[in-house]
Amino acid sequence: MSDYKCPHCHAHLNVCDSIVFAAERPNGDKGLILIHPELGNYNADHHEDFMPKTGEKLEFYCPVCHKSLTSSKANDLAQIQMVDDKGTIFEIHFSQTKGEKSTYKIEGESVEMFGDDSPKYLNYFNLSQMK
Repeated sequence: MSDYKCPHCHAHLNVCDSIVFAAERPNGDKGLILIHPELGNYNADHHEDFMPKTGEKLEFYCPVCHKSLTSSKANDLAQIQMVDDKGTIFEIHFSQTKGEKSTYKIEGESVEMFGDDSPKYLNYFNLSQMK
C-alpha cells in the first residue's frame, strides 16, 4: 500500500482507508475531507455541515503543519507526495474543485493521468504522458 505525505513537513496523511486533508471553502467554512487513496477513485467523506458544492474550488491544507497544499504547477490543483512499497517518491497533483476528476502521478519526466477531466490541466506539466 502506498503512503501519502505532506510535501512540506512530510507528515503521514493517510489513516486507515483515507487520505486526510484540512480544507477551506471560499466562504471561509473549514473542515476535514477524507479522500480514497486509490488514484482515480474520487470517493470522499466530510462532515454533513461542511458541504462543498459541485464546481466550488477549495483550498487544501496539511492537517499537521497547516501549510497550503496548492500545487507548484497550477493554483487549481493540490500537491502531495506518494511513496510506494519500493520507496519510490511520486508527486501527486489533484484538482481542488469539487466534482472535478483530475489527478496526476509524476515521476521524473513522466506523468500518469487519472480522471475524465485530467486533460484540462495537462498543459501545466511539461512532461511526457503515460497511460
